[in-house]
Amino acid sequence: MILMLAIVIGCLYAAGVYMMLRRSIVKLIIGLALLSHGANLMIFVAGPVGGPTRAAPPIIAPGMEVPPGLYADPLPQALILTAIVIGFGVIAFALVLVKRAYKMLDTEDLDRMRSTEG
Repeated sequence: MILMLAIVIGCLYAAGVYMMLRRSIVKLIIGLALLSHGANLMIFVAGPVGGPTRAAPPIIAPGMEVPPGLYADPLPQALILTAIVIGFGVIAFALVLVKRAYKMLDTEDLDRMRSTEG
């Protein structure tokens, strides 16, 4: 399962970089979203020591120092939740920026946007 997830992460990163290298600014935003999803999935896979498993909540019983057996690590879950919120904010900001640039320059082509600067 970890090998399959690693392949999916690689495909998300490759598709994201490919989309970011295109001339269209809308494809740049889509590539940014794909990279964000790839990073979230990478945190999910790299988080637990044994890989993603179904495990018990990390509750320590009275008188014990560590949870018994396998337990779910809450840190990767918190990191992914934070990354989702930050990624949503970045993509929303980029979409507003693209809309404004399109309204001012009447193009979504990055090469034509560069030629209007000078």
